[in-house]
Amino acid sequence: MIPQSLLNNAIQHNIQAALQEDIGTGDITALLIPHDNVGRARVITREPMVLAGTPWINALFQQLDPQVIIEWQAQEGDYLSANAPLLILSGSARSLLTGERAALNFLQTLSGTATKVRELVGLLSGTRTELLDTRKTLPCLRIAQKYAVSIGGGRNHRLGLFDAFLIKENHIMAAGSINAAVLAARTIAPNKPIEVEVETFAELDEALAAQADIIMLDNFSNDDMRTAVKHTAGRAKLEASGNITADNLRQVAETGVDFISMGAITKDVKAIDLSMRFI
Repeated sequence: MIPQSLLNNAIQHNIQAALQEDIGTGDITALLIPHDNVGRARVITREPMVLAGTPWINALFQQLDPQVIIEWQAQEGDYLSANAPLLILSGSARSLLTGERAALNFLQTLSGTATKVRELVGLLSGTRTELLDTRKTLPCLRIAQKYAVSIGGGRNHRLGLFDAFLIKENHIMAAGSINAAVLAARTIAPNKPIEVEVETFAELDEALAAQADIIMLDNFSNDDMRTAVKHTAGRAKLEASGNITADNLRQVAETGVDFISMGAITKDVKAIDLSMRFI
């Protein structure tokens, strides 16, 4: 769960950066429109999608022009068919045109993330496994994409380097051992979750002996993951990672692991095709 204060800060940072990037010293094309022209525009999706990103759109137009009225035609998290309406905007025609691209960029990216996650979570139906995101997000959109993952039905892994430990190969080498790294983590931040990445059964035993909270099975085969699940016997949560796609996701889940993490759900996101037209 993303803390509300962190989410609010991310939204404001995102929209301010997007508006500055797009408008710069002023929207010269919008000046073609008389300043007192009032418009009304509808945004539709041209393909099936899960709606995500409404807080960004609300905040963007509030920042750009508080007089713009937004009438949402669907709710956050709704699954929509092609050509379904998302929202209707009313207000200064200049404002609608100036905010169009920045607004659609957020909607198409976050809805694309949520849509992909919803599809993958559906493949896990009937298993006990949860889908996790990673830190492999688009630059400066970490919180936004992780929010979209949650809208799609996935679960957030750590938000950054500050809220949980993930002890990987290089950390282990630098610390001297898995046990040394875990002990140091408990000293540094006793209340933070500790996860250890392992590549062998010997390392799995070391992580179990050190009482890691979560153990990431890096590129284990399905047979080895099944063995690891039996061997661990609930002493730690197990996360599968590495070379996991939609094609093998279900098979990995059926090994009995608690989590599957996939960087592709955020770093390889396909934007939804949206369209805004004046009505």
